Amino acid sequence: MGNVKVDHSKYQNIRFDTQDESVILTEILETIPYEYPGKEVEVEIPTAEFTSVCPWSGLPDFAEIKITFVPDRHLIEMKSLKYYLTSYRNVGIYQEHATRRVLEELVAVAKPKRMRVEALWNPRGGLGTRVVAEFPEKS
Repeated sequence: MGNVKVDHSKYQNIRFDTQDESVILTEILETIPYEYPGKEVEVEIPTAEFTSVCPWSGLPDFAEIKITFVPDRHLIEMKSLKYYLTSYRNVGIYQEHATRRVLEELVAVAKPKRMRVEALWNPRGGLGTRVVAEFPEKS
């Protein structure tokens, strides 16, 4: 059984179409006023439906993402966040880069006191990935 040869050449030219990062709807992100400035509250937004694609193979990557933040003056408007996260659906982006990008773009629009984006990427080939990005950076 160890001498069986399998021809994998049929996979060489298969590639699924992917979109580049220019289609991510960053400009759709909106905020609403936080009516209790100076009074801290922790907001946690989980989603189990985040999808992007591997930039190398075009195969889908699925993640559970948890966004946790302490607002200063702004909350993230949920409908805009849903559209923003959904816009990653066909984008070829590495898991670590997607997680970091989400953090940076949400920080830019909401200007929170603190924020953490944790992504638990589904296993492929037996390997899963957990990526955590935080603002402000830990020293």
